[in-house]
Amino acid sequence: MNYLWQSITKSLVLANMETKKLIRDPMVLVSRSIQPALWLGIFGQAMSRTRAIPTDGCSYLQFITPGILTQSVVFIAIFYGLSVIWEKDLGILQKFLITPTPRLALVWGKMLASGIRGLCQVTIVFIFALLMGIELRMNLFIILCTIVIVLLGAAFFTGLSMVMASIVKTRERFMGIGQAITLPLFFASNAIYPINIMPYWLQVVATINPLSYMVDGLRALLISGNYSTLPHDILFLTIAASLMSLFSAKMYARVI
Repeated sequence: MNYLWQSITKSLVLANMETKKLIRDPMVLVSRSIQPALWLGIFGQAMSRTRAIPTDGCSYLQFITPGILTQSVVFIAIFYGLSVIWEKDLGILQKFLITPTPRLALVWGKMLASGIRGLCQVTIVFIFALLMGIELRMNLFIILCTIVIVLLGAAFFTGLSMVMASIVKTRERFMGIGQAITLPLFFASNAIYPINIMPYWLQVVATINPLSYMVDGLRALLISGNYSTLPHDILFLTIAASLMSLFSAKMYARVI
């Protein structure tokens, strides 16, 4: 119990340190907003005119918005391992590892900081969607559940990023592998088209892709209002993030 409490408290301290970096350089979020803005403003507008993709009664721009929100979070989280490699090169990571700070706290701190960045990114994209006239459902319950889903999804993909950083160990290789992973994860999900129109083998991949559960949960909250699958989505993300955090903590010291 004491180990768990130390992990929680110290992870909050580390997340606060990471968040201060964002406050000092907010232009990072603005620059990362360009890609989702292009997806909504160009791809979404163009595809909405084809009417070739079934969207369960909503417009295609509505349908794709949760997917673009999720993409924004995942792209931030999946490249968070770069900070681990950067800290190793500067000698910061070595100093962390010789302290009595639990490895799990180091991982949770990164995950929480990534989630905070993801929430800021979601807010920017959400504002852009409203400016485009995309109708989204909104109340306190939806906001709270959205925060939970974003934090859990960011935690999983940040953990995956840290595992990647522990294996490849150089920024150049990490960037290459990160780019090779993010787009397949995005397209092998229900972000821009329903799972039921995919070929069978891709449907199998989509059903084990945590990104699909993020999109499904956000789509239920923001668009359809059908919460029947929401508990399942949150449970899947909770289990996936928990297992990834344990695996990341085990692999963390191998970055050195």
